[in-house]
Amino acid sequence: MIGRKIHRLRKENGLSLSECAERANISKSYLSNIERNLNQNPSIAIIEKLAGVLGVDIHALIGNDADDKGQALTGEWLDFVNELRESGVKKEQLQEFKSVIEFAKWKNERLPDK
Repeated sequence: MIGRKIHRLRKENGLSLSECAERANISKSYLSNIERNLNQNPSIAIIEKLAGVLGVDIHALIGNDADDKGQALTGEWLDFVNELRESGVKKEQLQEFKSVIEFAKWKNERLPDK
């Protein structure tokens, strides 16, 4: 279960096994064993390292599949959220941007692809 999630997130982030292991400061063989569910119970310290590298909250890795709400927050989305935060947008203000998002969605549905 956890191995499959780590593998999927690693691929979504465009990381090779070697890159991910190096960034998490663990051995490539250990990461491979986790992904192939040969090691089904990695320590919380290892899970925290991998979550950091993969740009997700630790709960995205250890949570039940039934608890997942679609897809995990990938690095790209985390970058976007961090950009919003750095630009001064407060969580309470996000609702104000909903109309802009809805307009962009409407526009994309109406205009044919070029």
